[in-house]
Parts: sequence; structure tokens; C-alpha cells
Amino acid sequence: MKSHEYKGVYRTAISWRFLVVVAFVSLAPESASAHVESGALGGFQSGFTHPILGMDHLLAMLAVGIWGAQMGGRNVWTLPVTFPLVMAAGGILGMSGFVLPHVELGIALSVLVLGLAIAFAWKAPEWIALLLIAVFAVFHGYAHGVELPLAVDPASYAIGFVVATGIIHVAGIGIGLLLGLLLKGRLSQALGGAIAVAGLYFATGPLLS
Repeated sequence: MKSHEYKGVYRTAISWRFLVVVAFVSLAPESASAHVESGALGGFQSGFTHPILGMDHLLAMLAVGIWGAQMGGRNVWTLPVTFPLVMAAGGILGMSGFVLPHVELGIALSVLVLGLAIAFAWKAPEWIALLLIAVFAVFHGYAHGVELPLAVDPASYAIGFVVATGIIHVAGIGIGLLLGLLLKGRLSQALGGAIAVAGLYFATGPLLS
């Protein structure tokens, strides 16, 4: 991919992430708008740090970017754009009080499956890849929405975790593109294997409980 094409990809991704933030804030409960700038504990900072400090969330979101970069073409940006879009919907679902079963297991399986996809350099058809990403994004978004304390600013929290997700995706793309140039992509596959092992570890708890 040429340099000007990369610039176009990143501009598109940034534009879509901006739209995600706007959509999420618009759909958040109306009571949130009065506290957007309050800086309450559990607002933007909590939303931003949650995906970064949660290893399962972090690995899954990195894997989305790495897998997209590994497959190349439109997948470089369609996968990382789809994830936060659907995750935002999942977050609203979680805040609404809807009960989604097996959330922890769904998150763990997202790490496992995405890690395996990278490890085996799976060139999935785009619609299958997007479907997988969307399903996993619902679980991640739901977990964020449910964990939102009632007494804080939900709009800022939502913006925080969507922005953090975008940054992690971009980092994953960068890692995927870099490692894809080394040893014919074997380093990228090895990293995918390590992510899959972590996903298996995360899944043992929900599976055994």
C-alpha cells in the first residue's frame, strides 16, 4: 500500500471514530448531558483507562488491529472501525439494563479466537471477519456499559473508552504492519499465538465456574 493510501485509511478511520463518539453521546441517557464537564470520578478518565488496564480488553483490541493489518487491503481499516461502532451499541445495551449472558466468557473467547486468527494468518472473507468482530464488540461494549457507576458522567465515560479503543486499534495496526515485514510475518503469527494462550487462560475461569 502506498503512503498516500495509508493516509487515506487513517483519515477514514479517524472520521468514523469521531462519528462513533457523537453517536454514543447522542444515544446516552439525557441526564448525562448535564454532567459532561463535571470531571466526576468515573468519567472520562475511568472510561479511558478501563480498556488499557484490563488485559483482556487490551489484547482483544490490539488483536483487531493486528489481524486487520495482517489481512491487508480494506481490512486494515474496516475491522478497527467496525469494532468501536458496534462496541458503542453494546455499551448502550449494557447501560439500558438488558441482561446479556456469559459476558466474561465472550470477552475471553474474543481474545482466544482473534489470537488464533493471527497465529494461523487466517485470510477470512471480509463479511466473516466483520461478523466476528461485531459479535465480540458487543460483549466488550456491554461490559463497559454495565460497569458504569450510576452516580458519574456516562457521556464522558463513553467517550473515554471509545477514544482509548481507537488508540489501541491504531497501535495494533502499527504493530501488525511492522511485524508483518519481519521474517515473512512469522513474528506477527507468534504474537497471535501468545494472545491466544492468554485468551485460553481468561476463558478457563468462566468455563469452569
